[in-house]
Amino acid sequence: MECPFCAETIKDEALVCKHCSRDLRVVQPVLREIQEIVAELDRLRRDLDRAGARLARISHPLRYAALIGVLYVLIPAVLLVAAHGVVTILLNVSPLFLRLASVIIPVPFGFAATPLHKIGFRGALLLGAATAVLSVTAMLTVTGLNDGVPILPASRGEWREVVEYAASIALAFGTGNILGLVVFQVFPAILSQGGKPNAAAYRIARLLGAHVGEDQLRRRARLIQDLMRTAGPLAGVAATAIGSLYAGLKGVIGP
Repeated sequence: MECPFCAETIKDEALVCKHCSRDLRVVQPVLREIQEIVAELDRLRRDLDRAGARLARISHPLRYAALIGVLYVLIPAVLLVAAHGVVTILLNVSPLFLRLASVIIPVPFGFAATPLHKIGFRGALLLGAATAVLSVTAMLTVTGLNDGVPILPASRGEWREVVEYAASIALAFGTGNILGLVVFQVFPAILSQGGKPNAAAYRIARLLGAHVGEDQLRRRARLIQDLMRTAGPLAGVAATAIGSLYAGLKGVIGP
């Protein structure tokens, strides 16, 4: 937090400002109350944004569906098909570059879906799946027409490769969405939480050693709370990213 007298940054638990040496014990309860109010206002703002997004869906469902379809399905699908044409037809280089592009392209669209339209992970996976189906179908059509071969896969192995390729696109979209959740929701919530850890964090902090001072216990609980808030989303990012890379590159570099 900032010292109310000199505006220098100090620890939340400080009783005396190390910069101006002013006693903070009188103003500390007021500062914590302000921090709690700011955190509550931030939570209410996020709730209001989500309510606004739901209202837009309800008030103009067709317009909203068309907008979401264009932004998060049609545009990334066009980019994926364009990358396919450049790599396989125009340049005729290794398909590894196409698989990498197909993992990278959906990520920013999934990322943008969080702050712009408050789309959650399940919605992002549905949009990623729709993008995958549309783009892979278009790629198969372009390849079939250009090479004079059947559009649909002819063997079980080819079908498995197509499904894995589509899964990598959908998972990449989900990876971007979780990253957006971390950047625009989790981190701001942590920063606005102030010096008041929740009860669960306090219980875990006491289990790790209760024979410490109140200030140290508060710092420990605050760290535990921040880890609890970030561990789940970051694990989701890692899992979906690894899954996307594995599914996308498996057919090129082997199992």
